[in-house]
Amino acid sequence: MSSMAESKVTGIIQSLNELENNLNSLNSKVTDMKKQLSVKALNEIDKLSEKTREMATKEAEVIINASKTKATSESAKIVKEGELKLSEIKSNIDAHFDEAVKHVVSTVLKV
Repeated sequence: MSSMAESKVTGIIQSLNELENNLNSLNSKVTDMKKQLSVKALNEIDKLSEKTREMATKEAEVIINASKTKATSESAKIVKEGELKLSEIKSNIDAHFDEAVKHVVSTVLKV
């Protein structure tokens, strides 16, 4: 009976050794899977960061183009208003030129 007990103990020890080997193998596989998941997560983060940059760049371009269009329109309006004012000033100068000359001449002659 002692040899039977020894063989049962030996069988249990072998089973425990196999179980330990299986656990070690599983731990190794889990470690590898963690590394793979980490790499995949980093790759996804990089992809999402790039997409975010692209979207932000496109949005910035839209905003810049809209601002540029508005600024161009405003500057054209300002130039047009400036030309109208200049035209008014020239008209006033032309209309009152003779009067201004007479005033200057009379002022100079009085002195």
